[in-house]
Amino acid sequence: MIFRGLETDIARRYQRGGVDAYGNLPERSVSDGPGNPCRHCLRTVPEGEEMLILAHLPFGALQPYAETGPVFLCGGHCDGAGDQEGLPEVLTLSPQFLIKAYSADERIIYGTGEVVAQAVLAEEVAQRLARADVAFVDVRSARNNCWLARATRD
Repeated sequence: MIFRGLETDIARRYQRGGVDAYGNLPERSVSDGPGNPCRHCLRTVPEGEEMLILAHLPFGALQPYAETGPVFLCGGHCDGAGDQEGLPEVLTLSPQFLIKAYSADERIIYGTGEVVAQAVLAEEVAQRLARADVAFVDVRSARNNCWLARATRD
């Protein structure tokens, strides 16, 4: 099981001032610490560092199950998380997460969405990925529904 954040080309576009999913420029702010997880490096934006707040659509096309939501990014250059086999930092910062499984055509698979405890997050994601009809699992904030990362089999 691999966890991924935003692809580097997408993160760089936002960091260079490209518009977000709603056609707006990313908002620039300053991180106040642990509540600001970067979706590219999958670590907390360090306190006092510049960060971006923007609307991101982690799907290939608009369709009824393609949720758009607010995300944070490091304001400057950060290294992408790459493919992480263990839980990235951003998936250790909360007591609960919302997970949802999707098919290859990016449609939610009913019955797979659940708020799970952080202690069993990896196990719950792995159970969903074991299903033949599941292509990926998105992990979101249980409190704010913000997209955090995507898990795949490889």
